[in-house]
Amino acid sequence: MAIFFVFNFGKGDLMRFNKVFSVLLFAVISLLAFSADKSSAGSAVVKKGDKVSLEYTGTFSDGTVFDSSSKHNSPLKFEVGSGLVIPGFDLAVVGMKVGDSKKITIQPADAYGDVNPELVQQVPRKELPADREPKVGMGLVVGAPGGQQTRAMITAVDAEFITLDMNHPLAGKVLNFDIKLIEISH
Repeated sequence: MAIFFVFNFGKGDLMRFNKVFSVLLFAVISLLAFSADKSSAGSAVVKKGDKVSLEYTGTFSDGTVFDSSSKHNSPLKFEVGSGLVIPGFDLAVVGMKVGDSKKITIQPADAYGDVNPELVQQVPRKELPADREPKVGMGLVVGAPGGQQTRAMITAVDAEFITLDMNHPLAGKVLNFDIKLIEISH
């Protein structure tokens, strides 16, 4: 069933009607385009190459917090797939939408790796500077082959030797994260 309206316009009325109709049509098209952009942006999911911004809290299995974005007073920002974060974290954000939150557990192999016993070494105490008394838990910067420098943690001290651990402090640990995606950009 179709309904037809017949209007009897004069020449000036028809021109005003065309202007009003054109303005209304433009407004409706603009509103539809804006709604489509907004809804597609809200449904965008993270993929490799996107730049993301997120809040996070990292904990160990016992609940101890080892890091969080609130400690740094800003969200974490990185490009997905660029290798700037640990692989398990990078992979976990893929497929998320803005506003999504999730809890993830990352095994050592997808985080900082297992503890490498070859990176734990005993060094004669006399090789350290005499002006500092070495203590367990003290961090040092040590020379590595090729002139590079690396961080090391003193894990044991006795009269003759100091034991240095050059593994990442989070190596061998299972890491838990609560993450919330704040923004996606391309």
